[in-house]
Amino acid sequence: MASLSIIVITLNEEKKIARCLQSVRPIADEIIVMDSYSTDRTGEIAGEMGALFYQRSFQGYGDQKNAAMELARHDYVFFIDADEFLSETLTNSIEKEKKRGFSGDGYTMNRLNNYCGKWIRNGSWYPDQKLRIINRHKGRWNHNIVHEDLVPEEGARIYHLKGNLLHQAYSNFEDHIEKNNRYSKLSAQLLFERGKRGQGYKMVINPFWAFIKSYILMFGFLDGFYGFVIAINIAHLTFLKYTKLYQLQQRKRS
Repeated sequence: MASLSIIVITLNEEKKIARCLQSVRPIADEIIVMDSYSTDRTGEIAGEMGALFYQRSFQGYGDQKNAAMELARHDYVFFIDADEFLSETLTNSIEKEKKRGFSGDGYTMNRLNNYCGKWIRNGSWYPDQKLRIINRHKGRWNHNIVHEDLVPEEGARIYHLKGNLLHQAYSNFEDHIEKNNRYSKLSAQLLFERGKRGQGYKMVINPFWAFIKSYILMFGFLDGFYGFVIAINIAHLTFLKYTKLYQLQQRKRS
């Protein structure tokens, strides 16, 4: 049987960390919590649940996760966020792969998001596939300022696991709107740094297309009221992103 290290990146997660760590216990041979100097009980709770607790100044999510991966004792690592936990099916899938000795270099899984108490099973939010288990010699996190990715080496064997990674996305509308504003700024900056430029028409067409894709083409309407709210917010995020990208261009020219 192969061994598996669990890695969690935290900052003031005392309300969520216990459920996360409890869910990974059946598959964990080691749990590493890399913390950015929390001021709440995150470290205390992690210690009570048997996790190895480290603290490090935050220099970006990708950088923090790569640093935590260097501390892992085992070749295979599983990255999970404090607001995520495992479904029973996903737990069983990972246990089976451990018993086989991990035949792949990395593993993807579907993430199922909870929005204001409802599990969202359609639209742009599902299956929301994520690469979260990797042989640490076969991949690294990139350093994107937003939406960082775990990037496998060329030729790495990536397999998909059954079951859902359960994610408590937003408990209220206000949190979603606030995150849209924050992420749109970072996304616009990332696009600008990559040489992307925003034209006026993208502020109209791209948000409209984002709504149509999520709500109609990807059956977001099947999630009822919240499916509509999510699609509207996806369009709103897209509008803000291209508006802020346009503003960056104008400032650069002036």
